[in-house]
Amino acid sequence: MLRTRFTEEFGIDHPVVQGGMMFVGRAELAAAVSNAGGLGVITALTQPTPDDLAVEIERCKALTDKPFGVNITLTLSINPPPFEEYRRVIIDSGVGIVETAGSDPTVHIEHLKAHGVKVIHKCTSVSHALKAERAGADAISIDGFECAGHPGEDDIPGLVLIPAAADALTVPFIASGGFADGRGLAAALALGADGINMGTRFMCTAESPVHDNIKQMVVDSSERDTRLIMRQLRNSMRVSKNAVSDEVIEILQRGGRFRDIKELVAGVRGRRVFAEGDPELGVWSVGLSQGLIHDIPPAGEIVLRAVADAEATVSRIGRAITSGEPVGAPALTASGAQR
Repeated sequence: MLRTRFTEEFGIDHPVVQGGMMFVGRAELAAAVSNAGGLGVITALTQPTPDDLAVEIERCKALTDKPFGVNITLTLSINPPPFEEYRRVIIDSGVGIVETAGSDPTVHIEHLKAHGVKVIHKCTSVSHALKAERAGADAISIDGFECAGHPGEDDIPGLVLIPAAADALTVPFIASGGFADGRGLAAALALGADGINMGTRFMCTAESPVHDNIKQMVVDSSERDTRLIMRQLRNSMRVSKNAVSDEVIEILQRGGRFRDIKELVAGVRGRRVFAEGDPELGVWSVGLSQGLIHDIPPAGEIVLRAVADAEATVSRIGRAITSGEPVGAPALTASGAQR
């Protein structure tokens, strides 16, 4: 068993976290991850109202007696969601872990911690991670350039970002972006992280609410089949390559503004992709890790497989060091086992 500062702090068995993905982080998926010993996460804003979130939390409690968290992504918009109401529901429901992401989480961290809730803040740079640490975050989730969704504007991949975070932070942190198996978990631990966060990998599981057509498209795609859109607007977003993302890129390259792509990138269109299974209905987030995904197993199997393969990787390297044998990394089978 891999015990880390993160597993100890958050009361879980394995240092594997399911990303709080919009339209994906629902009760069945979060419970399956938590039941396997990882940390499952419900996405608050997937639920249309705070009352709906309360119902979803109770559904998750009925499916697991293990710790799970709730993600709140703090968006900046003209008509922001009622964050305080969502936050109140989380507190009143007795959820003990919250993942914040997006804009400055200071007020939310202060309020949540005052009610005994542990907070993980997700960010894309060491400077933002340090700010969250100073604000009282109990842990950090740091997103490398490989991630789905918003990778920030610094373009720092995990191989540099993770050890940089390890050098700077004192609280536990998990690495996010580009992780899909136990080799990645072993690498993250070696670079100084206390665990990993996987989004795209958990999107392609039996319990994920994503349409089977989209799951299969991820399995069939490679690491080259994503696009970064809205770079000119300094709101970069990694999404699947399709006709819509290509159109967004073309419009902005011609000098277009947000108003010219607003309808193309609307979240309601991404929701339809996941619900209806047509990948061309809108833009939808997926990470470079899709190139490492070759099957659609139960979510709990992903957790246990990642831990077993990470332990096998560490053992193999240890044997190579003591024996002087070459350290070549074996490939994984479709089921994730090393061969």
